[in-house]
Amino acid sequence: MPRAKKTAVETAEVKETVVAAAAPAEEKKAPAKKAAEKKAPAKKPAAKKAPAKKPAAKKETAEERKVFIQYNGAEVAGTDLIDKAKAVAGVKTAKSVVVYVRPEINKVYYVIDDNTFGNFDLF
Repeated sequence: MPRAKKTAVETAEVKETVVAAAAPAEEKKAPAKKAAEKKAPAKKPAAKKAPAKKPAAKKETAEERKVFIQYNGAEVAGTDLIDKAKAVAGVKTAKSVVVYVRPEINKVYYVIDDNTFGNFDLF
């Protein structure tokens, strides 16, 4: 037997009844949620987790520096001049050592920690 076609009015009535039937169920759930929220004790803040460990930073290799002073066939290293300046001044450790080289007069002038001054022969 063929089916009878429903008119638009009948279809609208069916939809309204479905929507109306669903609405009370939603209303019943909503008050239950609010009541549950009121009854539930306040949540404690989540325990703080330790920060994630970062991978070890790559160590940069120190740049190797060397200074050599050559004059009239003679040669002396810059580090040797600094060591000699500290020895002449009688200082074992220093925050800063500044060395000035004057090869034309064969002299080295030094300043250690801004308060010790002196000079010695270059060669």
